[in-house]
Amino acid sequence: MGVKKFENVPYEDALDMTGFGKFNYLMLALVGSIIMGMAYEIFSVSFLVTASACELDTVSSQQALIAGTPLVGIIASSHFWGYLADTKGRRKILCFSLTLGFCAGFIATFSPNWIVYMLLKFASSCGVAGTYALALTLLGECTPHSHRPKMIAYTTSIFLVCTGSMAILTIPVLPLKFSYYIPVLNIHFNSWRLLNIIYCIPCALGALGMLRSYESPKYLLSVGEEEKALEILRGIHTINNGKDAEFKVMSVSLDEESTREIVVGLWASLKSQTTPLLKPPLLKKTILLSLLFVIVYFCLNPYMVWLPFISDGIMRAMERGDENITFCQMLQTSLDVTKTNVSISIALSGNKSTGRKTLLISIQLLSGVAGLLVNLSSSWIVSNILFIIYVSGVLNFGYLATFVVDVFPTYVKAMAVCLCLMVGRGSSVLGINILKALLMDHCQLSFYFFAGLTIVGGLLSFLLPSDLEKKKKAEP
Repeated sequence: MGVKKFENVPYEDALDMTGFGKFNYLMLALVGSIIMGMAYEIFSVSFLVTASACELDTVSSQQALIAGTPLVGIIASSHFWGYLADTKGRRKILCFSLTLGFCAGFIATFSPNWIVYMLLKFASSCGVAGTYALALTLLGECTPHSHRPKMIAYTTSIFLVCTGSMAILTIPVLPLKFSYYIPVLNIHFNSWRLLNIIYCIPCALGALGMLRSYESPKYLLSVGEEEKALEILRGIHTINNGKDAEFKVMSVSLDEESTREIVVGLWASLKSQTTPLLKPPLLKKTILLSLLFVIVYFCLNPYMVWLPFISDGIMRAMERGDENITFCQMLQTSLDVTKTNVSISIALSGNKSTGRKTLLISIQLLSGVAGLLVNLSSSWIVSNILFIIYVSGVLNFGYLATFVVDVFPTYVKAMAVCLCLMVGRGSSVLGINILKALLMDHCQLSFYFFAGLTIVGGLLSFLLPSDLEKKKKAEP
């Protein structure tokens, strides 16, 4: 009796039939290297701007300008990368953007002055601006639906680990005492320039990995390349199940509506790719998810940015024996301390029996309630546990991204992820400045304000669509 073959299988069902295994974990590792490259290139400036101050002869205002350059690059180019990924492919654009990020970042190592360094860092940040969103999109489109929330949520933990590891790399490298003069450039190659090169390496590794990786089969299907998509699905099935296992799908369908338009000209094409997100039926989804990204980033990212300041204040208060006062009182007594680099990395894997919408809402509400309660206890242990629970809400960066990956059609998916992340990061800039001012003068108000808004985000999350039900495959 011959093996039953399946014709015209919906994409999600075909992806489920490839299984879950080696390929998916290799893809997660590749996405992890891409996230590391983005994090290192964007956040390295905060470590290098001070270390390079003497040689580049920068004053505080110039250092602040350099430090803000990566964020400007991200906001300026994220939209464009989303457009390119939706029109040219995820793999090709990730290769190009990572290569651009590496080349500009590497050349910045040999900057003769701070202006050249700032311009090159702007170029490198523009290069990696869309990599996080595009990596999430690629991961989501290559992962079976039942495992997708978990895999994308892991990327948040990877991101937090990457940002924390930067300090670990800095400790042994920056103190190195060597200096090699390069007459052609009239510069000295020393420890901060070496550290800059080290921070560039993950971008190069990510670009090389993408060259050996598959394109998103869902993207190929959306542009009419069914045979190529089916070939990649076969390849994924082989990696997960071995060469002897047979992939029973003979043809696959996208099973979603596409209104991709063919237009001439870059501006007209960019506009046509963006317009669907700003009109029905996608407008409500765009507004809701953008608003949730704004709330999550605005409320939680500032606390992660100022975590070194907060952690140092708490530790100094404990050293002085000020343990029986509230969290904010401990900070208020430590305003004159010097900042240190401290990072918290939180990893959480959702229970498969818990829907991701329920998990997202639970994390958001638990985080907000913990933030409101931080200053109601005079026990430093209780206060710190509540604060850790509050900042653990950053896990929703990943869970929220899974909804963007799922609810938007393939032809605008990368654009949607990039735009949502862009508005979220943009709002965090405002939050960072507001939080710093409040921590200095109105610490308790800061927790009530940010934690209260976090709870509002949890309530708004009830408007998100329910988890998609897996369709049962038809049996003969």
